[in-house]
Amino acid sequence: MKKVVLTGGGSAGHVTPNLALVPELRRRNWDIAYIGSYNGIERELVEKTNIPYYKISTGKLRRYFSLKNLTDPLLVLQGVLQATMLLRRLKPDVVFSKGGFVSVPVVIGAWINKIPVILHESDITPGLANRISLPFATKICATFPETMRHLPEKKGILTGTPVRSQLLKGSREEGLAFCSFTSKKPVLLVIGGSLGSVKINSLVRAILPDLLRRFQVVHICGKGNMDQQLEKLSGYKQFEFISEELPSVMAAADICISRAGANALFELLALRKPALLIPLSKQASRGDQILNARSFEKQGYSMVLQEEEATEKVLLEKVNQLYENRLQYIKAMEKSQIGDATKVILDLIEHTAKKR
Repeated sequence: MKKVVLTGGGSAGHVTPNLALVPELRRRNWDIAYIGSYNGIERELVEKTNIPYYKISTGKLRRYFSLKNLTDPLLVLQGVLQATMLLRRLKPDVVFSKGGFVSVPVVIGAWINKIPVILHESDITPGLANRISLPFATKICATFPETMRHLPEKKGILTGTPVRSQLLKGSREEGLAFCSFTSKKPVLLVIGGSLGSVKINSLVRAILPDLLRRFQVVHICGKGNMDQQLEKLSGYKQFEFISEELPSVMAAADICISRAGANALFELLALRKPALLIPLSKQASRGDQILNARSFEKQGYSMVLQEEEATEKVLLEKVNQLYENRLQYIKAMEKSQIGDATKVILDLIEHTAKKR
């Protein structure tokens, strides 16, 4: 049986594309293992899938001054040693890395063991972990066409990002029932990312009276961000996080407000959901979401509102404008040239393993 080791972590965005590959890997009879950190979010998400999970030490790669920058390199070296020995024992045919700081020791360990490595980069410009890993990779999968110019010649391949197959199986009727909504009024879905967004949460709640005149609002606000005073408000439903019911809730949505992480964008594209994107600002990130959002805006898939320009008045105007022009965005998404990323990546994994 062919064997693949998946790695990636630090945020849900570095894990969910890996997990999107799992059903098809299993259907193709691959043996799967996952290497992650001791306490990262990847451990919680992967262990729910019954995939063997192996833990290694890792240090965070920071772009800012911190005393931990003096000690974390030692943890990275320890992780490289652990990953090297672990991969020597597991003997996978290929390693697939989604990035994040935990992936660097695994990629280097695979290279030491002469195991081919496929990287996947979600954003337009490679993140720090993937930039470090590039020299050790056999191939790099790119999500956006613009990414290709940032990758070594002959290593890059445009694939898109894998989307969880269960997301495509939601029921609008079940989503409406889950939220106690009616079918007579459109639904606005607000998603602030896996951790939620204080900025987006505050703006949306400030204009709720105006929004609820036209929409029903389902609000995924992130852990610890619920507002108990709004619990009984008619037409408004808030959740810290939605798991099993998310496909049906997304099926019920007519339009969305979202951050601009690559995984979220390609899920919205796959579901043909018009969205108002509010990317993380450069003050809170390296600016990758701004570039992601710009790409989707240029292709006619979404509207964009920069966080610095987001006020209550502007947000309300943009939401209404998005809804009025929603068919135009749906038509643009229906013309997308991005195919089945899961199949493309799985075929690449199999081809790479055969060449070993």
